[in-house]
Amino acid sequence: MKVVVLGGGTGASTLIRGLKLFPIDITAVISVADDGRSTGKLREEFHTIAVGDIRQVITALSDTEPLFEKLMNYRFKTSSDLNGHPVGNLLLTALININGDMSSGIESLSKVFNLKGRVLPLTEESVTLKARMNDNQVVIGEHNITESRGIIKRISYTNKVHTNPLVLDAISDTDLIIFSMGSLYTSLIPNLIPNDIKKAISMSKAKIMYVCNMMSQPGETDNFKASDHVKVINSYLKRNVDIIVVNDGEIDSNIIEKYKSEEQKDRVLFDKDNLEKLNLKIIHNNYVDTSNGVIRHKVDRLSLDIYGYMIDNIR
Repeated sequence: MKVVVLGGGTGASTLIRGLKLFPIDITAVISVADDGRSTGKLREEFHTIAVGDIRQVITALSDTEPLFEKLMNYRFKTSSDLNGHPVGNLLLTALININGDMSSGIESLSKVFNLKGRVLPLTEESVTLKARMNDNQVVIGEHNITESRGIIKRISYTNKVHTNPLVLDAISDTDLIIFSMGSLYTSLIPNLIPNDIKKAISMSKAKIMYVCNMMSQPGETDNFKASDHVKVINSYLKRNVDIIVVNDGEIDSNIIEKYKSEEQKDRVLFDKDNLEKLNLKIIHNNYVDTSNGVIRHKVDRLSLDIYGYMIDNIR
């Protein structure tokens, strides 16, 4: 069975880390508009696409020694220009220069590091996000959008974006399209903006599944319930989400208070009545993992529920 996962950052890599344990043909489509920290510096110097989120997903899909993941994510701590750069970001930037594009570079890496799937950048072009806020202010750049903490009205690009043809082919030939958890407006939605990808998704026979966030993000999804996330996604598509996977487990109140005070984040409520009005199939379970003092999805349970849906509904 074939799955295309669209997203970026920690959300997509977390989901993929679990899905790769099952007999699924995975293609990860990653947005490449990040312009902060190491990625931003490399984009500015080499005029290339963002590599940070791609690095995270490659490490999640790899089936090599744990040392490889530590190596890819290792950040130099020095007084030189290397300070703050992860080894993986430098490696991927070099591969772009050697191969001429990111997709070819990743393909060569996949054999060396035994990737349990395929990773594709949404586009091979250097792109920049643009947000129109509720007060009609326009904010340019993903980093600035995240830092602004304003209420986002609409996300777009500063220039026309041409989707990677390999992405369009994957969407036309998949059994399930999954929108991963993660930053709604700056990780997921950037994958849904280009007209050619909207057309490909609308023409695909595959169902669309959304794995909902458990916590809100300041400025992006303040006071959002699960149904609000789905409504935003639908507003960017030519068809609607078919399935939602949502947490129904309780989260320790002390951890919730910590998130509120330190990060201005709150839990995303499972508003079942509103979701049912959207004609969604609802998959819900206790996905809460706070074993390290942070809120994460229980990857094994989440992936098992997704795989169970596929077994029952696809083949």
